[in-house]
Amino acid sequence: MFKDNATFSGYSVDDIEKAKDFYGGTLGLNASTDEMGLKLTVTGGYEIFLYQKDDHTPATFTVLNFVVDDIDAAVDELVAKGIEIVRYPEMGDWQDEKGIARGKAANRGPDIAWFTDPAGNVLSVLSN
Repeated sequence: MFKDNATFSGYSVDDIEKAKDFYGGTLGLNASTDEMGLKLTVTGGYEIFLYQKDDHTPATFTVLNFVVDDIDAAVDELVAKGIEIVRYPEMGDWQDEKGIARGKAANRGPDIAWFTDPAGNVLSVLSN
């Protein structure tokens, strides 16, 4: 029933203009607004729709993952742009001094680091 239909993901933010500045300006994604919200177009032509919600509550889970070739370089670039890497105390020393969870070395999945958008939604960079 759905296999031939276009699909996209979406989530809320509390301020569309701040989101556009962050996703388009800071992260360098293709970001455009219309009367409905903010459309992000990512690699492969996939679209993600962000909409403003006055009573927005940030997602407590990762809503968007960016796969990168070099996670150290990606984290360094994010930090240089003023983005704080989220550290989860319950992870203990699994996250290194940069905030990267080194899953490959521990045979626990990808190397991954989390950060948030201005609305508090959780995003990540990861390398497989």
